Amino acid sequence: MRKLLLIFILLLAVPIGISAAAYWSSDRAVNWYSADRSSAGLLPAASEHPEALVRVFAARTVRWRGIFAVHSWIVVKEKNAPRYKRYDYTAWGDPISVDRFQADARWFGSVPETVVAVSGEEAARLIPKIKAAIAEYKFSEDGDYSAWPGPNSNTFVKAVLDSVPELGSTLPPTAIGKDYPYDGRWFGLTASQTGLFASLGGYLGLTIGWIEGVELNFFGAVLGIDIRRPAVKLPGIGRLGFSVAA
Repeated sequence: MRKLLLIFILLLAVPIGISAAAYWSSDRAVNWYSADRSSAGLLPAASEHPEALVRVFAARTVRWRGIFAVHSWIVVKEKNAPRYKRYDYTAWGDPISVDRFQADARWFGSVPETVVAVSGEEAARLIPKIKAAIAEYKFSEDGDYSAWPGPNSNTFVKAVLDSVPELGSTLPPTAIGKDYPYDGRWFGLTASQTGLFASLGGYLGLTIGWIEGVELNFFGAVLGIDIRRPAVKLPGIGRLGFSVAA
């Protein structure tokens, strides 16, 4: 038991230590208000892409919290629309903000990764469902936001992904807050209907599913594996293997 406990502690501590070293050696450890928030060049100009488009992005969050967590957001563009529409859930201003930042902007210096990428007729079909899920999100009032264990930006995006299971995706393991029980359920089928989950208020949890993979949540630190898109999931580091949007 002692050996197993030691292995468990090392699996948590070592990846977080590596992530901390990467943070302090990078330009992310600058004052957040002076960090780069320009486009990362992940999207074509809307005028050059007439098809409908859905994207979910995630980027390391602000300051030292980026050692552990990412901030995620949703971008949609309807067919022939002249511009993208971006949805964020934050602790300041309106909880659900629209177009506060460029659609594919760096998140205070951090380049986003693509979590979901759907285009064309499939995107056009899913955008109304995405907008409906955003409009119906429960924690949309001032004061609802809580960085840990949630509801936060990742809780918001996870709720939308769960409401549109056709997207067939889930957030990365560093999306702290995704396991917060936003709908009040602490146990049951995963939103993809491919497995089971149990969550103790977002502090502790276990998820086993084909879409979600196997994840053990220990106070926000996630250990797990993904078989469908082969990868190991580690706290602080995230996925080692194929990307979630592969």
